[in-house]
Amino acid sequence: MKAVRTTCPYCGVGCGIIATPDGAGGAKIEGDPEHPANFGRLCSKGTALGETLDLEGRLLAPHIGQREAGWDEALDLVADKFSTAIKEHGADSVAFYVSGQLLTEDYYVANKLMKGYIGSANIDTNSRLCMASSVAGHKRAFGTDTVPGTYEDIEEADLVVLVGSNLAWCHPVLHQRLMAAKEMRDLTIVNIDPRRTSTAEMADIHLAIKPGADLHLFNGLLTHIVENNAVDADYVKNHVSGFEAAVEAAKSESDLAEACGLPPAQLDTFLKLWTGTKKVVTVYSQGVNQTTSGTDKVNAIINCHLATGRIGQAGMGPFSVTGQPNAMGGREVGGLANMLASHLEITNPHHRATVQKFWDSPRIADHMGLKAVDLFNACAEGKIKALWIMGTNPAVSLPRADYVREAIKNCEFVVVSDPVKTTETTVLADVLLPVNAWGEKGGTVTNSERRISRQRAFLEPPAMAKPDWEVLSDVARRMGFTKGFDYSNPAEIFDEYTRLCAVAAHQGVDLDLSGLAGMSAQAYNDMSPVQWPVSTTHTGGRFFADGRFYTENGRANMLALTPRASPSQASAAYPLLLNTGRIRDQWHTMTRSGKSATLSQHYAEPFVEIHPEDAEELEISAADIIAVNSTDGHIVARALITDRTQKGHVFAPMHWSGPWAANGRATSLVAANTDPISGQPESKRTAVRVQKFQAEWFGFAVSMQEPQFSSGYWAKARCHSGWRAELAGLAKPDDWEVFARQVFKAPEAKAVLMSDAGNGTARVALLKNSKVIAALYISREPVALARSFLVDSLAKESPLQSILAGRLSAGQPDPGPTICSCFSVGANTIAEAIKSQNLRSLDEIGTALHAGTNCGSCRPELGFLLKTIYGQPSLV
Repeated sequence: MKAVRTTCPYCGVGCGIIATPDGAGGAKIEGDPEHPANFGRLCSKGTALGETLDLEGRLLAPHIGQREAGWDEALDLVADKFSTAIKEHGADSVAFYVSGQLLTEDYYVANKLMKGYIGSANIDTNSRLCMASSVAGHKRAFGTDTVPGTYEDIEEADLVVLVGSNLAWCHPVLHQRLMAAKEMRDLTIVNIDPRRTSTAEMADIHLAIKPGADLHLFNGLLTHIVENNAVDADYVKNHVSGFEAAVEAAKSESDLAEACGLPPAQLDTFLKLWTGTKKVVTVYSQGVNQTTSGTDKVNAIINCHLATGRIGQAGMGPFSVTGQPNAMGGREVGGLANMLASHLEITNPHHRATVQKFWDSPRIADHMGLKAVDLFNACAEGKIKALWIMGTNPAVSLPRADYVREAIKNCEFVVVSDPVKTTETTVLADVLLPVNAWGEKGGTVTNSERRISRQRAFLEPPAMAKPDWEVLSDVARRMGFTKGFDYSNPAEIFDEYTRLCAVAAHQGVDLDLSGLAGMSAQAYNDMSPVQWPVSTTHTGGRFFADGRFYTENGRANMLALTPRASPSQASAAYPLLLNTGRIRDQWHTMTRSGKSATLSQHYAEPFVEIHPEDAEELEISAADIIAVNSTDGHIVARALITDRTQKGHVFAPMHWSGPWAANGRATSLVAANTDPISGQPESKRTAVRVQKFQAEWFGFAVSMQEPQFSSGYWAKARCHSGWRAELAGLAKPDDWEVFARQVFKAPEAKAVLMSDAGNGTARVALLKNSKVIAALYISREPVALARSFLVDSLAKESPLQSILAGRLSAGQPDPGPTICSCFSVGANTIAEAIKSQNLRSLDEIGTALHAGTNCGSCRPELGFLLKTIYGQPSLV
């Protein structure tokens, strides 16, 4: 089968992929060595994409309610319901909620339909949850949403400061590029993060800052810049406004070390290092953006770069790294409720007239629409009568997830277009529309460095699935908007979009794609990755090297910023503060990554990191199940006792949802506090209460078929032999054999039971044709077993005696929890090899065990093992 060059559907790094179909619905996945984002590198998630391509769980036909329907019937109903709502209640009674998983062409059509034809700006995106504060900060400082630098700057810097960014896990290929650069030259890495993450383990300096204190720190840095004569006076004089006011506000800090929670000597080292190093790149991500002061924090970082003139030059500048594959592309075409396409402003009458004229549309939205949190509040209040959700799962991903689920239920008419049949959002839909998944659709995406890449189809869409742009266009025509939506392929949409960008560029915006306008369909199909701006005379590169910005006076703005407290504070009732985030091998709500057995090896169940002193006070032991409550929700998860998180704070991943765990949605806890400027929710700070889940029994299970659980605590994950599950319950079943037959759906299987009522243990193996198909292990305490062995035991047809024992035969070591997912290498195996073979570096571990030699995502954890054993790892 022919190899196809395409782009990864995960984070905003935008890695190139070569996909070679296998002729059976799957594909071989490799990194594209010619793509300038990754040069052939892939992370664990990208490497495992081939495991996520099957049709299990796919939505294969439109549904109206619970029944299948034809496309005509479904789309007629959607068009009628939206048209009726608009006629009876006005254009602002309908809304779209879209996704960074959409391609730019899909985003463009959705934005055009809502803002130019329906006439409302009620279209927002899940990018609001990760990048809105960065957008707002860019616009305040630069006049437009411009990322100044390129990935090469991270490699060319002498100092890279990572703020609120677990780069090693959330943008692994960028981290790999950074570490490769560090091996080649003298480059210092500072990680600013309250948690000691894998990124911190690989940094030269880890500033374990007090949670939320970023604005204090960068105000203090600005003051230090001024007091130590590091200001680029000529640059400020000629190109910057607001310097004096920004400096005056920054000087209000009285005790910077106390405010930041840092040792004075360490803080002084950082300030001198940043001030004394000219080539500095400050990379920031969700730890900065996802707070109620996110926009101010972005501008505090930018202030320091503007004051020193460290922007727009090689190895210098503030750098926002995005969380989704097309967060940038969505921003470009106006996917947020407060902007128009091509970086034009919805509040600017001239811009509105320009877009309406170009679209030849009957109307144009003349005010900002509802941002994500407000949009779902409006659903709860009955103000939104018709809602269309595209390619995202807000019933899990938004703060106050339980509230959002009820808000969606309250909306009179809900459409969801998605490749996946059953999510916690799709089950709430009145109409479900099957759309193409990654590998089946074609278009463009834009990564964090403004690089536009093609996503290309390499698989045939299943059954009745269609591209999002086609579904949107079909509905638009049924609503009577025939002239503006007669597209026949994505190339036509891209051409229209680039022609609008050419018009916008004449009005002085940064997003110039005029050099791509007028491409033929063949040129579009063959398009290589290209970084904007793309004019007829210039392509790519850095912005602002010439000191010219997109403000009215052409000067950058420094802002006077004063720290303010978060609305969420600890109290006697809720004494701990919850931080949420991502883990290495899962993605969003796991609708794609959860299908991979490889990715499920690393962490197989939801967990909550809790500091040892907090755990001791709460009488929580290692591996206990704990309940976490806030004023908005409740979860149950495994306790992971670690000093990686600070005392008084807990951390939970945001990935687990209903199909994978009972009560595992961390977002149900998160308060819906938002940044007043960007509207981005604060996902890093919610007051919670933690207590031990008083389980009467604990369990572990492996099975060849997917188990089904109805009560208690459970979390299931795929493994290469089938499924694994962690269990706990408040009440013991009457009969463990009956329980096992029910959850494994094996009423006819032969059962072998071992139990001891005295110590509360039970072990059940179910067999068919003399082969073990499932096994259940029960104990009064968290079950201690060789889980890695058991996960593989069914596929390897291990002896029944060993399976019931739950451990390997004598002399066979337990590999321990998986560290290297690519080669299934466990922590115990790695630690033993380090000690017995005197391995001293990551490369030596790779030579001995292959661990870390494929995608490289596990290298920070390998480094941590070296540090644990020897005191300090080699990063080579």
